[in-house]
Amino acid sequence: MTGAVTTAPGARTGPGGAPRPGLTLVALATAGMVVSVQQTLVLPLLPRLMERFHTSVTAVTWVFTAALLAGAVATPLLTRFGDMYGKKRMILLAMGLLVAGSVVCALSESLGVLVVGRTLQGTSSALVPLAIGVIRDTFPRERVTTGIGIVSATMGVGGTIGMLVTGVIADHTTSHHPVFWITAGLAGAGAVLIRFAAPDVGTRSGGRPDVAGALLLGAWLVCLLLGISQGNRWGWTSGGVLGLFGAAAALCAVWVLVETRVREPLVRLGLLVGPRSLSANVASVLLGFSMFAAFTLISTFVQTPAAVAGYGLSGSVLDVGLYTLPSTVTMLAASMLSGRLAQRLGAAFTLAIGAVFAALSYAWLAVFNGTVTDMLVFNAVQGVGFGIAYAALGTLAVQHVPMDQSGIASGINSLVRVAGGSVAGAATAAVLTAGTATGARAPSLDAYVLCFWLAAAGALLAAAVATAHGLRHPRH
Repeated sequence: MTGAVTTAPGARTGPGGAPRPGLTLVALATAGMVVSVQQTLVLPLLPRLMERFHTSVTAVTWVFTAALLAGAVATPLLTRFGDMYGKKRMILLAMGLLVAGSVVCALSESLGVLVVGRTLQGTSSALVPLAIGVIRDTFPRERVTTGIGIVSATMGVGGTIGMLVTGVIADHTTSHHPVFWITAGLAGAGAVLIRFAAPDVGTRSGGRPDVAGALLLGAWLVCLLLGISQGNRWGWTSGGVLGLFGAAAALCAVWVLVETRVREPLVRLGLLVGPRSLSANVASVLLGFSMFAAFTLISTFVQTPAAVAGYGLSGSVLDVGLYTLPSTVTMLAASMLSGRLAQRLGAAFTLAIGAVFAALSYAWLAVFNGTVTDMLVFNAVQGVGFGIAYAALGTLAVQHVPMDQSGIASGINSLVRVAGGSVAGAATAAVLTAGTATGARAPSLDAYVLCFWLAAAGALLAAAVATAHGLRHPRH
């Protein structure tokens, strides 16, 4: 079905009623950055929250896991609804839920209320793929890849800002409330900017929601990601984890059956495993694995006291954010360069180049990891890699699909990246746990080095997948 193109009366437009790409890009990038901030700012807070609420590591981890699961369910739903009813409307809904969740977290005095707030916050993960859909729908063709690159780069930039905000606050107070009040304010400002700067222009397929498909998709994703996230704590062969994986497989089979039979499915399976979609989604899983490994590994590595473990940089939470600043600069610069590379080489080969740089950054850290300079070099090179790779990946995920499916195609690609990140968290935790000697306070350096090589391998495999895609589907 060909989607209708509409323009809201209040949309900011240039001459002739055309959207203003520059203003739109600023609004979308700002909103994407706020969403990325909320994804990482809680990681350094987990030990402090465990003490505040007098709870276990397993219980406090739900502060992170709840947002992950909510994002996994909300992303395909909101992106599909964006294709049906308008992407700007769904972006504003996601920002509204982020504001609400931030306020709940800021007022929380118990772990249960904090988890509820984090669940609301997690639904905002759908914003970045929705923003990519807006860019694909409304930008001039020659500016699409650059626009997608800048919005995609906000994932890394926002992650760094989240670490910095948490670090500064951690140095001045023991309360978690200020962090979430700041998030609420940023999200509110981002929503206002979207409302008045982003156009309500693009394709709308309309139709009826696939309620059965939505419920089944949410059910099997929750089972799968919950099993992955809790595998190390419950035991990979425990009844709970095996039961979750079994339930995920059974529900997924039923979901596939439903999606192949309904007239207007929530997800057209060709967008997940079609000839052109599969390469982009596999590369997204591998890059998600590689990038998420940095979030989980670098924070603990930098804060490890060298006098106790024999390695590490003895840094603070604030130091973690400061050391990642080079990646923010290089990621933004590389994301803008990615558009030119994609025009000359194609999105697939551009993705391969970025993934190789990402792999080189982890290889560097596996060999050189004893000084602050080593960490700064790693972050600078990693920023180049992911800045190029994620810009090209966003384009690769949507360039072959009809306009009225660009939102859900980008949403699926984002979803599988989250799955790759979940696997990275479980895999690196298992390696570090196995590398911790009995009675030791920290894992061995060899365990960290192995994790760095695993992250490098994930990025290299993504480069291989992208190269194979480029050779199979040359540009004409």
